[in-house]
Amino acid sequence: MYVSNLDPVLVHLGPLEIRWYGLVYVFGFFLTIWWLQHAQKQGKLAISSDDVWDFAVYLMVGVLVGARLFMLFWEPNVYVSHPLNLLKIWEGGMSFHGAFVGVVVAGWLFCRKKNINFWRMADIVSVPAIFALALGRLANFVNGELVGRPWDGRWCVIFPEYGDVCRHPNMIYSFFQRMAVFGALMWLSSTKAFHQFKPGFIFWNFVFLEGAGRIIVDFFREDTLYFGFSLGQWFSLGMVIVALCFFWKRHRDDWRIVRAYLKR
Repeated sequence: MYVSNLDPVLVHLGPLEIRWYGLVYVFGFFLTIWWLQHAQKQGKLAISSDDVWDFAVYLMVGVLVGARLFMLFWEPNVYVSHPLNLLKIWEGGMSFHGAFVGVVVAGWLFCRKKNINFWRMADIVSVPAIFALALGRLANFVNGELVGRPWDGRWCVIFPEYGDVCRHPNMIYSFFQRMAVFGALMWLSSTKAFHQFKPGFIFWNFVFLEGAGRIIVDFFREDTLYFGFSLGQWFSLGMVIVALCFFWKRHRDDWRIVRAYLKR
């Protein structure tokens, strides 16, 4: 058993607070820039250095707008009747599924504007994105939010804000789940078969693996259920179904390449 009394604030600078959760977003922003520049040097992506920075800004805006708008689904009593609360980012509340939709829309708009292959860009960005998402779950743990279901097992955690009930540390489970997805995407990105994959293959692996992993891990999370699933699980099921459709329609040959590569 562990009692979580971690301070979500790293530094207090008068009225200004630097929080661990905010640092994850900053880190994800610069990691994405570095990763795109790395892909550029490797010849995986034809894009200028200025466009890399512009694209990262598009993604950040997409994350913030999408993540906040989707809070309408999670807490309608807070945001529907008081929509201006959506602007109060400092109060917390960021939806992964909303951020995902926001990033896809922002990325598509940028690639259309610059005449860049959206699917190839999505393949490359998927790797730093899932890594940053994994770190985000550690920040959730520090914040003591998205708590797990009550459980009295060996590694259960008490979050004082939710009473003295011991719970699953589902944020940690989610961290390891996302790191496993990161490992799979890294392998697909670094294999010599990368240039043989049809653009979008790695991205849809990200969508499928994260969606499936989220469905499993969220069974340990304390959430309101709708017909046996939480809202996040239903959204994630949609991700899995759409990814499977794309695998079937566009990427059957890519799976043959993967199988042949593994047999070597």
